[in-house]
Amino acid sequence: MGKGKRGTASYHYSLSAIGPAVPVPIRNVAERARTVIYPPTDTTGMKRLRQIYYNAFSRIYDRFVALHSTDKGQGLRRYLADKAGLRNGDTVLDICTGTASMLPALKEKVGTKGLVAGADFSVGMLMAGRPKVSHHKGVFFVLADVAVLPFKGRAFDAVTCSHAFYELRGETQDRCLHEIERVLKPGKPFLMMEHDIPENVFVRMLFYLRLLSMGPRKARRILRHERELLMGYFYSVEKIATPTGRSKILICKREALL
Repeated sequence: MGKGKRGTASYHYSLSAIGPAVPVPIRNVAERARTVIYPPTDTTGMKRLRQIYYNAFSRIYDRFVALHSTDKGQGLRRYLADKAGLRNGDTVLDICTGTASMLPALKEKVGTKGLVAGADFSVGMLMAGRPKVSHHKGVFFVLADVAVLPFKGRAFDAVTCSHAFYELRGETQDRCLHEIERVLKPGKPFLMMEHDIPENVFVRMLFYLRLLSMGPRKARRILRHERELLMGYFYSVEKIATPTGRSKILICKREALL
C-alpha cells in the first residue's frame, strides 16, 4: 500500500466497465465506503457554497426527510427501479444520489454480477449514505460534478435521479442532461422522479420556491415545456404517475442503434 501526499493512503480502483481506473488519495473513512474521488470541476462561487451547505445538512438529512416523507417503506424508489428495465449483470448510475437511498433498490435489480454507482458532489452526503450499502458488493460512490460525469460514453444500462433534478441550476441542468445522454447505452433510459404540481395551495407554494432554485427562467421552462426540453436530448419521453399520485416519473430513452 503506497502513500499519497501528507501520508494519506493511496488506493487504485478499477472500474474499467464505466470509466478509467483512477489512483485516488483518500482518507480511510472514504476507502471503507468504496468511494472514487474525481477532481472537482468547480470549487468556487455558488457551487462551492452549495457543497458546504449539503455537507453540513448531511448530518440530519435522513432524519429531516423521515419527518415529512410518506414513503416510509421506500416503495417509490423500488417502483422507480422497477421501471428501469434492469437485469442481472447490468450497470446503473444514480445521479445526485445524496445519502444513497436509491442504491439498495437498484442493486436488487442488477444482482450480484451488476454494478451500481451513486454520484454526488457532496462528500458529506455520500458518507452519510455509507451504512445503507456497506453490505453490498458492486456498489460504488463517486464524488463528482454531475455536469461533468467521469465515465466512458455508453457505459450504463440506466441512469436514475430521485427528487433531486429540480435542485440543479440552469446551466448545470443542461450540461447534466447532455452528460446523461452521453453515458447511456443506445436505447436505454434515464428515469427522473420528481414531485408533480401539488394540489394543496401551501405545498404548491413551497414547490414553486424549490423550482426557483434553478433560476426563474429555467423554472418557467420546466413548468411549461418540460417534455420539449427533455426531447432535445432524448429520442422519446414518457410521463407516468407514481402509485401515490404525488410524484411523477419521466422515462427518457436514447435512440437505439439500427
